[in-house]
Amino acid sequence: MKIDLFIPCFVDQMMPRVGLAVATVLERLGHACEFRAAQTCCGQPSFNAGYWDEAREVAIRAVAVFDGADAVVGPSGSCVAMMRVFYPQLLEGTPHETAALDLAARTFEFGEFLVKKLGVTDVGARFPHRVTYHDGCHGLRELRVKDEPRQLLRAVRDLELVECDEPESCCGFGGLFSVKFPMISTAMAEVKGGSLARTGCDYIVSSDPSCQLQLDGWLSRNGRPDGGTPPRTIHLAEVLAGAE
Repeated sequence: MKIDLFIPCFVDQMMPRVGLAVATVLERLGHACEFRAAQTCCGQPSFNAGYWDEAREVAIRAVAVFDGADAVVGPSGSCVAMMRVFYPQLLEGTPHETAALDLAARTFEFGEFLVKKLGVTDVGARFPHRVTYHDGCHGLRELRVKDEPRQLLRAVRDLELVECDEPESCCGFGGLFSVKFPMISTAMAEVKGGSLARTGCDYIVSSDPSCQLQLDGWLSRNGRPDGGTPPRTIHLAEVLAGAE
């Protein structure tokens, strides 16, 4: 399959290694990857801020950029949800509505794509560490992706997967939410960060780079309850890119 990579802003600007890891895994499985350089931000910041006209312009551009792609795969549940769930709403009743629905049907979160579209759970990875998985809100609630990343992690050689006691709690980032309501955001990070740290894991695996930034920030300041070295966050794609 020819796969178009959708690389969100956080990945492009701050975590390019995540995009490279996605391509590594997909190419290892025998698929060709393409990056369309004309792609831009998905428009979620404008959408969440209430600037729907501006977000609509971005959506129209994205629909045109990814026209004709067999599949569009992105390493962010948040940004994929924007394209798959909210583009059809933004463009409803416009000349772009049909194209938005078509793009939505061809757009997938990375882990979801591997399991549901390709039917793959074992990508030949090895990662000898104790990990826990953080469910990002958009991936969990908008895309209904929950077990797929766990299936992929269970198949990784020498990896120990443990669950935290607050698996479905939000980390408190929420894009503009963390800027507008920093005290609430920090309190939410304390609940989720503490829950993840109590597992005694080496790494917190996420499918959303924005959640990684939020959790890394909290953990760097607060550490683990037992005083040990705090866990680091890592994207699911990076774990799966590690070959045996």
